[in-house]
Amino acid sequence: MATQQYRIVAAEDSEIHDEPHIEGSRVTVRDVRARVETRGVAPERVAERYNLDIADVYEALAYYHNNPEEIRRVEKRHERAVEEAKRRSSLTPPDE
Repeated sequence: MATQQYRIVAAEDSEIHDEPHIEGSRVTVRDVRARVETRGVAPERVAERYNLDIADVYEALAYYHNNPEEIRRVEKRHERAVEEAKRRSSLTPPDE
């Protein structure tokens, strides 16, 4: 029987923005989820683009949905950082 080796590094163990990511890469779980579920990019295309196994993409998606508290903490931290950057910046985004 094969032993499953999971490749997701949890936020508390991550050196990449203290955010869960795929081991051996700088690809975060949130980035995979955004590309597949928000932007509609095919999982196969994400795997190809980042030189990942397709299993890594699906594992990242599963991790996102199986760890809602951790993901909420990461997203809150990012929201605070964005707000702080806006507060400190004198630049304004162009009108749409």
